[in-house]
Amino acid sequence: MSEEFDVIVIGAGPAGENVIARAARGGLSTAIVEESLVGGECGYFACIPSKILLRPVELAAETGRTPGLGPGMIDTGAALARRDEVVSNLDDTRAAAALKEVPAQLFRGRGRLAGPKRVEVTLADGGTARLTARHAVVLATGSRPVIPPIPGMAEANPWTSHEATAVRTVPRRLAVLGGGVVACELAQAMHGLGAVETTVLVRGQALLERLEPFAGQFVADSFVTSGIDVRTGARVTRVERRVRNGEVTIHLAGGPPLVADELLVATGRVPASGGLGLDTVGLTPGSPVQVDDSMRAVGVDGGWLYAVSDINGRALLTHMGKYQGRLCGDVIVARAKGEPDDLPAMRDVTTASGVPQVIFTDPQIGAVGLTEAAAREKGYRVRVVEYDMAAVSGAYVREPSYRGRAKAVVDEDRKVLLGVTFVGPGVAELVHSATIAVTAQVPLERLWHAVPSFPTVSEVWLRLLETYGL
Repeated sequence: MSEEFDVIVIGAGPAGENVIARAARGGLSTAIVEESLVGGECGYFACIPSKILLRPVELAAETGRTPGLGPGMIDTGAALARRDEVVSNLDDTRAAAALKEVPAQLFRGRGRLAGPKRVEVTLADGGTARLTARHAVVLATGSRPVIPPIPGMAEANPWTSHEATAVRTVPRRLAVLGGGVVACELAQAMHGLGAVETTVLVRGQALLERLEPFAGQFVADSFVTSGIDVRTGARVTRVERRVRNGEVTIHLAGGPPLVADELLVATGRVPASGGLGLDTVGLTPGSPVQVDDSMRAVGVDGGWLYAVSDINGRALLTHMGKYQGRLCGDVIVARAKGEPDDLPAMRDVTTASGVPQVIFTDPQIGAVGLTEAAAREKGYRVRVVEYDMAAVSGAYVREPSYRGRAKAVVDEDRKVLLGVTFVGPGVAELVHSATIAVTAQVPLERLWHAVPSFPTVSEVWLRLLETYGL
């Protein structure tokens, strides 16, 4: 089978779907290749199901802190059933049907580059499709979890986020290796749903070390209060699981072994660029695909290859992949039609100015832009202001025992925000206001006139600016 399209996308996750939607909107014919589920890892095994599993845990914690409500009781079976509903029981029929409406032609199978503008697809039925792109091929294959090379680890069949978010039976004893976002979110979700003995093994000295230090400390305190055992400076030397699906023994340097029913490994992800035929176009297999700010691959003759989302290594976040997909699709359309391709909306500025992120633990963390340490390392002359979010009227109304903190990093030369971090219940909804302020480089004297409603937690903006001196 040989066919020709204007644009071919390998990977039908959120980023790839956004590319073809914008390309089709511009009148280009599109094809998309997917070897697993249409909708990608995010919709079935990552962002969406993990947040669904965290939601009852969050609400149970809030009801326990709210006068007039008793401690929240979680029905684990109902929570898992809700997860199944949201992920469509891992059935992508509706998602695949939606591609026809774009319109885009779906090829189910494993796609790889086979030279300039050529894609070879090993189809699910065993056949082969050879596709040619008139204008562009876009790589949108996402990332894969890293399993550290610890003796016995691979043989022990540890969980990754894939298995944890698709769990059928919550283990009573769970060990979590890692201290980043995935480790923290899934440790809290599993603990709340029935993993009564949850132990988090952190190689470093704190949780969430890439964020402001107080953020990880708030989460660590919450973990300890709820009964999660957090061990920093932990080094795993060997892992054993003698019987498949039996208990796992984790040997630790300088201490007794830890025995658990399951081991969840959350030590990072790497771009899924292996086996994509990158060598056929002069790129290094297994490495991130370097791109310019229009998502065009660097070092490929003819400028026809693009890479969006995790595979380019810029920011491993779904919303950033979708953002890149939108601008990439628009750039491809413009170049195909010979129209200007350098409009402001056609370049990635967010990666450099302020990538937003939410960690859906209890308490939540919302952050955008640079931390204080990162800003100083880049040479900015900064001033930092912090505020106790519990002192905001809206926070007290929400919960009398509200705990949280806000921090703003100010560029003193330009009087604009470089970064903002919020920690506290429900702060996810504050992040976009911070993202606008950081990305648009709103002068503080102008931001002062953005009046927060009373009594809401967003009043923290006023308090931060007052603390600064406005």
